Amino acid sequence: MLLDLAPEWATEIERGPDWLFIRLSPPPAESVMDEAPLARMIWQKLEQCFCYRVVLELDDVRYLPSWMIGELVRLHKRVSTHGGMLRLSGVSREGEMALRICRLHDCFPAYRNRTDAVMGSRLAEHN
Repeated sequence: MLLDLAPEWATEIERGPDWLFIRLSPPPAESVMDEAPLARMIWQKLEQCFCYRVVLELDDVRYLPSWMIGELVRLHKRVSTHGGMLRLSGVSREGEMALRICRLHDCFPAYRNRTDAVMGSRLAEHN
């Protein structure tokens, strides 16, 4: 299922047993990646599905600007207060570095793919 989140952002959503898998697709590289209310829009989808375990697949997101990291933190707080889990997969090296600089790498460990994220094992290491 495709869902438009914000101007030029789109997601592909799949439902698995007890989890939602959301692949974020940012605007094309030539356009400016403006701030978008990703946390609020993803949260609305989680509430519609009555599912609070989510893997955000960031394979198509090369950079994590500060506004997007803020959206991830907002979403993480909401999901956690509902007893859910937020995990990230496919985070780029640049994204991992941004999370490490913000001291959020423990809060958002990077997983290679959705299977590893669901299992909570085999953290991806970019060496």
